[in-house]
Amino acid sequence: YHSRKRSSKVERAPATMMNADMDAVEAENQVELEEKTRLINQVLELQHTLEDLSARVDAVKEENLKLKSENQVLGQYIENLMSASSVFQTTDTKSKRK
Repeated sequence: YHSRKRSSKVERAPATMMNADMDAVEAENQVELEEKTRLINQVLELQHTLEDLSARVDAVKEENLKLKSENQVLGQYIENLMSASSVFQTTDTKSKRK
């Protein structure tokens, strides 16, 4: 009976070591899984940020084109007003003196 009990204790020791090794591997796998999950979430967040920035750039480009067009219209309008106004007409001082 004693020999059987001793042998089972000896057999348990390797099993306990295997369980400890398996627990360590499982813990390491859990850490890796958490790290992968964190990295995936970070990548997704960066993708959303990039999409938002791209949309913002497109909106700014469109607004810039509208403002350029408005500036051209206003510039032409001001030019027309200046050419029609006598205040902005050049005077020939030589012909007035004669």
